[in-house]
Amino acid sequence: MPDPSPNDPDGTHFTLLGEDDGPGRFVDEDRLAQLYAYPADVTGCVVRGNMITSLDGGASTDGTSGGLGEAGDRRLFRVLRELADVIVVGAGTARAENYSGAQMTLTQRSNRQRRGQSEVPPIALVTRSGRLDRDVPVLTRTEVAPLVLTCRDAAADARSRLGGAAEVIACSAADPAEVDPGTVLTALAERGLPRVLCEGGPTLMGTFIEHGLLDELCLTTAPMLVGGSAPRIVTGAGHVLAKMRRQHLISDAEGYLYGRYTRAG
Repeated sequence: MPDPSPNDPDGTHFTLLGEDDGPGRFVDEDRLAQLYAYPADVTGCVVRGNMITSLDGGASTDGTSGGLGEAGDRRLFRVLRELADVIVVGAGTARAENYSGAQMTLTQRSNRQRRGQSEVPPIALVTRSGRLDRDVPVLTRTEVAPLVLTCRDAAADARSRLGGAAEVIACSAADPAEVDPGTVLTALAERGLPRVLCEGGPTLMGTFIEHGLLDELCLTTAPMLVGGSAPRIVTGAGHVLAKMRRQHLISDAEGYLYGRYTRAG
């Protein structure tokens, strides 16, 4: 296998599958950014989910998703973060996955500046309780202060405890004890953050789907089985049948599949 190049970092060698865009076509870094570009005419928010699953539908191993990924998944993860205005994640997932602030290379910062974005996208933590420890990495190891999207009942206490470590935003609708996903997106749009990347977890992803707010899903399928009682990429009480349309499918030498699906209709 040839050495990695600037257009093929990590030596992952992505290949575009299918007939629409040339079967077997090599995907370099520029092409990858084109394939995952947000719509040019964004109005309101565009919500993109990014999740990984095993062949038997498991979304994690030993409680986190990290054990399912390899170099190709990490490469795409970085690209999706670079393209986003804001990275939205449930507070529980941020704790379990040991989140810190997003990190951008000099090239990524230049690309973002050219697109009119800030150099580093903030992390937005969704939490109904608003209870976050001041020493968690997402608050202490970051260039930009995260957003804390919580319910109206918890907002004042969260602001008092977190101080300047985060911007706390009340995101309730009729029920002041709940976080409303539509209000979340309104708050992000008002702050000039319309390109939303949701990294889960399963409950938060399920909430966006239940309310018809997930516009697309970037799904990595890992060529492995996990068995046991691993959770799916989406959980929740609401049951919906949301039809999606495949935009493309990419593979790599390790047998991973990377699909981008957008909401049909």
